[in-house]
Amino acid sequence: MGRVISAGHICLDITPVFPPERRCGHIGDLLVPGKLIQIGAASVHTGGSVANTGLALKLLGNDVTLLGKIGDDAFGDMARQIVAGYGAGGLIVDPEGSTSYSVVLAVPGIDRIFLHNPGANDTFSAGDIPEAALADAQLFHFGYPPLMRRIYENGGAGLRDMLRGVKARGIATSLDLAAVDPVSEAGRADWRAILAAALPYVDFFVPSFEELCFMLDRARYDALAAAGGDMTAQLDLARDAAPLAEACLAMGCGAVLVKCGLSGMLYRTGSRERIAEIGPRLGLNADLWADRAGEQPCFRAETVRSGTGAGDVSIAAYLTAVMNGESPAACARLAAAEGAASVSSYDALGGILPMDELKRRIDAGWKTMEG
Repeated sequence: MGRVISAGHICLDITPVFPPERRCGHIGDLLVPGKLIQIGAASVHTGGSVANTGLALKLLGNDVTLLGKIGDDAFGDMARQIVAGYGAGGLIVDPEGSTSYSVVLAVPGIDRIFLHNPGANDTFSAGDIPEAALADAQLFHFGYPPLMRRIYENGGAGLRDMLRGVKARGIATSLDLAAVDPVSEAGRADWRAILAAALPYVDFFVPSFEELCFMLDRARYDALAAAGGDMTAQLDLARDAAPLAEACLAMGCGAVLVKCGLSGMLYRTGSRERIAEIGPRLGLNADLWADRAGEQPCFRAETVRSGTGAGDVSIAAYLTAVMNGESPAACARLAAAEGAASVSSYDALGGILPMDELKRRIDAGWKTMEG
């Protein structure tokens, strides 16, 4: 059982449930001014990295401390009640802020659309992390810096200094990104520079292709976005994702797992010297992890209800596998399997399967999108 801190962004996800017959090829076919669209009851759950990845880590058997900031308001009360239902706590109440929320449009046939208010996440900083939480942690996972102003402003100094301080204590670090609104303040930030400053202190980097492409290859991102639809549906991982992963290793991270939606996952790991720098509390086998590369196809989901939080849940499986001593290839395989299991539920956590069950299904011949 790993001892983990899951810190960063937390929000309330409000997901209107669209019936399957509402399938469409473009959001403009559905959302027309003046048109009434009848839908089902809303699914309301906590979202963001702290709730999705953090609670998934807990459900997978880890000892998890959650560190996220909410407001003293009705949405904050709902978030605390939901988290408490999983036997977790640790949320920080900011009486001056509002609780972050997202309206998630998960329309059958198209990728999700998020309407998001960052709320109290914008004021989260390293000062919100209690020293006691760091005392015996093996892994510190941080999620969604693009949705947390104090973390990314000033060239990402807050992100860099926080990760550097955690890593100096012998704790392994992992980092997840989030989609960026191009016209927002975060969208105008120099993310290549921010990542270059932070990644030397990131042992496990777990971004999605869309997020990483936006930050490191904006021209490619814009071209894929202009084509419409899900930009990860037909990726050539060697051509499209590998150069981004290699760039991250060159910036200093220890290992990178790029989540590529239906196209699967691509992983790369650093040199033996860099792997040896990973927090000693984790006890990672450098021989097993140094200089590894590979691709993992997406597993076929039995039922698809919503992809909300699937990437976060796959990260939880990946990190759990890391702490369990699995190889990079096995970690990617289990991450892809958990992501496929997750989409059977409207929320991120309802479809989670135990690690042993994932292994059983894989060994029994769980089909991938390739076969």
